[in-house]
Amino acid sequence: MEEKWNSRTELLIGAESLKKLAKAKIIVYGIGGVGSFVVEGLVRAGVEHIIIVDNDVISPSNLNRQIHATIPNIGRLKVDCMKERILDINPNVVVETYVPKNIQLEEENLIDTSVSYVVDAVDTITTKLKLIERAKKQNVPIISCMGTGNKLDATKFEITDIYKTSVCPLAKVMRKELKKRKITNLKVLYSKEEPIKHEEEKRIPASISFVPSVAGMLIAGEVIKNIIK
Repeated sequence: MEEKWNSRTELLIGAESLKKLAKAKIIVYGIGGVGSFVVEGLVRAGVEHIIIVDNDVISPSNLNRQIHATIPNIGRLKVDCMKERILDINPNVVVETYVPKNIQLEEENLIDTSVSYVVDAVDTITTKLKLIERAKKQNVPIISCMGTGNKLDATKFEITDIYKTSVCPLAKVMRKELKKRKITNLKVLYSKEEPIKHEEEKRIPASISFVPSVAGMLIAGEVIKNIIK
């Protein structure tokens, strides 16, 4: 008897949960250090319909932390590279890719009641707020990633409500902006680690291989557990 590719997952969560994952439709916004690992975790767990949204290309500085970043992929669209990787893992996955000219203004409209979950792994506050507002309006579950740059301790990540966060500068700004919009709850991943300060290239967040990857897998795990209940 031929071994099924997801037989080990089925041993852990059962056949019915695998069916739930296969039927789920998940959108991931931002296919970078965190988002690429979110997608990896979702697909390897058995999600078979995924929408990935990003308008960036892979650059040399991505090689230290993004799972689809390899030397042959430099200069290629991140969504194209991630789609290839997804289909190499499971050719049955329906992969939709979007490369918006302006991610802040367009692609939040992909979120509708057919979507099982939204993952916000984008960098800009404006875009995060638009995605959150859209998801809340459509009553679609969403998890938003706070800052993972300038961090070295992956054990300090937590998943909680935005209003229970501390330390993270991005979470502080988001709490303020969400209050203005009368959004009373939001599931987030954030770190309790104080950001490491560095003098050079102050405007560019520093990063390392094992921090955004852990964040991405934690988010994927949270989405998966919510879908299978």
